[in-house]
Amino acid sequence: MKENIPIDESLQKLYSPSDFRQIGHQLIDMLADHLDKVQSQKELPVLSYKDPEEELAYWKEDISSDTNMLDFYEKILERSIHVHHPRYMGHQVAVPSVISSLSGLVTDLLSNGTGVYEMGMASNALERIVTDLVAKKIGYGSNSAGFLTSGGTLANLTALLAARQAKAPGSVWEDGHNEKLAVLVSEEAHYCIDRAARILGFGAEGIIKVSTNKMYQINTSLLDQSLQEAKSKGLTVIAVIGCASSTSTGSYDDLETLATFAKHHNLWFHVDGAHGAGVVFSEKYKYLAKGIDQADSVVLDFHKMLLTPSLNTALVFKEATESYKTFEQKAQYLWDSQQSKEWYNSGKRTFECTKLMMSLKVYSILRMHGEDIFEKNIDRLYDLGKVFAQMIKDRDGFELLIEPEANIVNFRYTNTVLEDLNAFNSEIRERLILSGKFYIVQTMIGDQRYLRTSLMNPLTEKEDFMALLDEIEIIASSL
Repeated sequence: MKENIPIDESLQKLYSPSDFRQIGHQLIDMLADHLDKVQSQKELPVLSYKDPEEELAYWKEDISSDTNMLDFYEKILERSIHVHHPRYMGHQVAVPSVISSLSGLVTDLLSNGTGVYEMGMASNALERIVTDLVAKKIGYGSNSAGFLTSGGTLANLTALLAARQAKAPGSVWEDGHNEKLAVLVSEEAHYCIDRAARILGFGAEGIIKVSTNKMYQINTSLLDQSLQEAKSKGLTVIAVIGCASSTSTGSYDDLETLATFAKHHNLWFHVDGAHGAGVVFSEKYKYLAKGIDQADSVVLDFHKMLLTPSLNTALVFKEATESYKTFEQKAQYLWDSQQSKEWYNSGKRTFECTKLMMSLKVYSILRMHGEDIFEKNIDRLYDLGKVFAQMIKDRDGFELLIEPEANIVNFRYTNTVLEDLNAFNSEIRERLILSGKFYIVQTMIGDQRYLRTSLMNPLTEKEDFMALLDEIEIIASSL
């Protein structure tokens, strides 16, 4: 009998329960202290900005450091943006609930790749429960089904693959492109729609961007004209896409009219609700997504409005069979039959096979707090958007772009003799970021630059808005 191959002690130490317990306790204490500080001490910076090359050099030096891991984690905290800070008002990233973050620790330790049932029994069952809940909230019937995937970009791409499979004249999956395909979408749609269409081989011509109205919603009166122009160019339009809501302005397209148009022309109707479809959980704001139940597919990011760490996205189909038709290929080492419709083998319907246990993070929120916590968060953040917009209108020198429908507020400072308002507001934003006191972003609306806030933190209060406007005035006075 051959002798056992000896295991290097360093490999054994990788999985030391005592190390896990010791470092884990200390790390949890450190993170709890971090939460306490950033939530209660608003004078602390939201971020301490460093030049990219400086940051890279710092970590190149750190990798050979002999300091312990707790020092390393402390440095990570110091050199990262703090979304739990009430004055984080930047990109559309959820402020994760404590329980979902702790669930992340569980999922990382277990490392179950849930594309195949045996590798993720619990998480696949939880995923079914979570996506069924979303389908119910959307207003879908019993024939609906969905799954979770890593982000809105991947979800929208998968939805357009399903649209192509359902509405293209031929089988692109088997035979390649024989027709020039296209989709109709708002010019304010997220860039991932453009990217998905290009990946699918539609080319620049196949992304038909429809102009918006004064509220930056797709101008539905132009749909017929856009469709006819596409046909005259030899394009076969397979889908129309509605935004719920758009990324830059938080505007909700008229989903009911889009649904009627899609049905009349036999098009796939998809709703990119990555940011704003969460209103289906809110009695107060669900009217914004009226008509979403008529969509063939809907994307919803839990990691935006629904308190979950990134990335965590639901893609839900009105008819479950459409999701199974998207990918048709053999993988006998994973499952016996590609044709069988098995909700518990999500790899049949997604790009991902070794997929994270995303469902655990969402389910843990539902289990601990109930689904109404989603409603409370959305109502709070959308209400804050209205409060901040009113404060901007009431303050001399500030200009509001539009009345916000969501928690996204665009504005700019105009009290200056300088002619270039775009450069002026960009400089205000840059100095604001360098100060570390607030985190906001900027966007171009047409040829005009606006300061843009996404109110993602339910702990943000009116006094934080007041302080932000005061700081902008101080910075502007020095320019």
